[in-house]
Amino acid sequence: MERIIATKGAPEAVAELCGMTGNEKARLKDTIDAMASKGLRVLGVADARWSGAELPNSQRAFSFTFRGLVSLADPLRASVPDAVRQCREAGIRIIMITGDYPQTARAIAQQAGIDSGDVLTGDELAAMSEDDLRQRIGSVNVCARIMPEQKLRLVEALKASGEIVAMTGDGVNDAPSLKAAHIGIAMGGRGTDVAREASAIVLLDDDFGSIVKAIRMGRRIYDNLRKAMGFIVAVHIPIAGLALLPLLTGMPLLLGPIHIAFLEMIIDPVCSLAFEAEEDERNVMARPPRKPDTSLFSRWLVGWSVIQGSLAFGVTGGLTLYFWESGMGEEQLRSTAFLTLVLGITSLILINRRFSSSIMAALRRFNPALSVVLGLVAAILLATQFIPPIADLFNFARVAPEEIGIIALASIVMLFVLERLKPLWGSRLLE
Repeated sequence: MERIIATKGAPEAVAELCGMTGNEKARLKDTIDAMASKGLRVLGVADARWSGAELPNSQRAFSFTFRGLVSLADPLRASVPDAVRQCREAGIRIIMITGDYPQTARAIAQQAGIDSGDVLTGDELAAMSEDDLRQRIGSVNVCARIMPEQKLRLVEALKASGEIVAMTGDGVNDAPSLKAAHIGIAMGGRGTDVAREASAIVLLDDDFGSIVKAIRMGRRIYDNLRKAMGFIVAVHIPIAGLALLPLLTGMPLLLGPIHIAFLEMIIDPVCSLAFEAEEDERNVMARPPRKPDTSLFSRWLVGWSVIQGSLAFGVTGGLTLYFWESGMGEEQLRSTAFLTLVLGITSLILINRRFSSSIMAALRRFNPALSVVLGLVAAILLATQFIPPIADLFNFARVAPEEIGIIALASIVMLFVLERLKPLWGSRLLE
């Protein structure tokens, strides 16, 4: 009984099976290049007849006849070009690694916005030493006709060059390179279980644009953590200073346990809710990746926090001394000092919301969590002034309107001074 044997695959491999001559291969290559230059994936198709009882051990024993080419269109997702552009602006280099024909890979890379001037093929890679590969991979952004095991070599070469490598993949053969990369990213939709198990991240929608969204979110979270840490250092300087001031000057005790507890009710929600909800900085995707050894709490951030906290203590402590020397009573002095401290903390919150933009730009960005926290603080402060049982609980007396005006003016001046100082530190705070 005669059997029909069919095969399909890379056109050059199928042509080799069919025993094509040099001229035939040249004509075939021209046709393939014309199709591939449009971004089409091209397959060669051939068949053979076999009448033997046993199949041979190798497909090369068949006498294949070349039947033609099949081209497949797999268009890019609409989000890919913009995602590639954002990565380029963010200093993230994208290398396309594919098993496609070089001309197809080059055309698709051009559509995506990836520099495709130089294409590294699998055959070239196989002939390279590790040192040669490390040098070449520094300038190549498109790798075509790459075998699965060669992906691992590419990952290791990039790591040896000091790069932080994120690798995407979906097949079983991608698992070694996904595991070897610093960040393995598997496709959750069409990816295999092996690829997902080997990866650190799984994309549920298989969309490259989601990777860029994750990078943006990571940078926002990192910035907001640093803002919260800077605020924590800054805010405790005036609190500690106001607690020690009576010991140094002989004035009455200003802060008791209930006052400290109330202050922590401001600080903790601001750090855990308000700063966490802040939107990303305007240039979050326009600055290069930070170095892996960069400190989360840099010396520039420490210095900026100390300046903020010292200025807040200077205003709070200065006004408290002024009111005390003017003969103000103990409960009223405690009330004015506490009001000054809370307004100073509010100023520190506002100034730390943004590293790169002005206070007015920050105010225009609505933060629901911060609005709720500040609203509750304002309500409790008003209660300490107008509800006697609560005022007695805090050991407060009512503050005169003219004193409130002085405190508010001092807080506004402090906010203005910090706003003028911030540009001197702004670029360093984002490093």
